[in-house]
Amino acid sequence: MTKKLSDLAEVMRDIDFTMLTTQSPDGGLASRPMSNNRDVDYDGDSWFFALDDTKTVTDIESNPNVGLTLHGNVSLLGKPPMFIAAEGRAEVLRDKGLFEAHWNSDLDRWFKQGIDTPGLALIRVHADRLHYWDGEDQGEVTLPG
Repeated sequence: MTKKLSDLAEVMRDIDFTMLTTQSPDGGLASRPMSNNRDVDYDGDSWFFALDDTKTVTDIESNPNVGLTLHGNVSLLGKPPMFIAAEGRAEVLRDKGLFEAHWNSDLDRWFKQGIDTPGLALIRVHADRLHYWDGEDQGEVTLPG
């Protein structure tokens, strides 16, 4: 069964940690776990908080092309998890109004001063293409830019 963007967004919302891959200026790839805090939109956007002085932010500002990889849990019946790989473009935002709109209390663990944390940044990743593998079912969803 071919999946739609709304199907994949729903699965992505249930997978808290995502591997975000950026490219450093020297061409190397860097991947790190990022929590999406269940903040995934049906238009292909995923949202992540970070600090300005991290390699994640400097990599994105140098080259906005990124990858996301996610995998769900094995089902109670032993069915393999769904795997999703997204290709897209990231942007670093520093708008407190957006911080407020995307904040949830789980973030207080990492950012003790909430949206007033010095150097706080919000990363928006807009997926251009999503690949998925769900048991025998696999496919691709391409999104408008």
